[in-house]
Amino acid sequence: MVPYKSHYACFNCRKTFKRRLINDIKRGEKSVLEAKCPQCAELMANMGLDFESPKKDDLKKWEHIKSLYSVGIGFHSCGCSGPGYIPNSKEKLIEYFDELRGIYLKNIDFWRSRIEPANKQEKDKDYQKNWLELGKVSSNSKKEIVKNQQGIIFWLEKVKEIESKISLIK
Repeated sequence: MVPYKSHYACFNCRKTFKRRLINDIKRGEKSVLEAKCPQCAELMANMGLDFESPKKDDLKKWEHIKSLYSVGIGFHSCGCSGPGYIPNSKEKLIEYFDELRGIYLKNIDFWRSRIEPANKQEKDKDYQKNWLELGKVSSNSKKEIVKNQQGIIFWLEKVKEIESKISLIK
């Protein structure tokens, strides 16, 4: 079986390279985790297994790829089903983040209107009804009561993350 290698992109030179895996390196040899561009020696971005680079002279696509990377969107997957949805323009990216922000705000509304359980019986009933929402906020939601304030803070942080990503793009 041949292991797939991640694609690394240099946004300055507009070139991509594959990099050998740590397993490919001899034992005992020290490996550097950061990848530097062989042409300009700047750090390269790990774009993932499924990355296909645009042509070198397509400046608009390279700028878009750079903006995707700057907000944490890459082409990482196991190779089975691809990396998921990746917006193909700046406008679509902003639209995607606006939709996510709307979903996060709806989650905040859930936590503001939820009646917090006071005892074990109410907690169990709440868990049966709202297990999905509770599990997003706390990995221990089956055993302990998740406070409404905890849920609100969790989703407010997510909204802040999205808003900072949108401001990076604009």
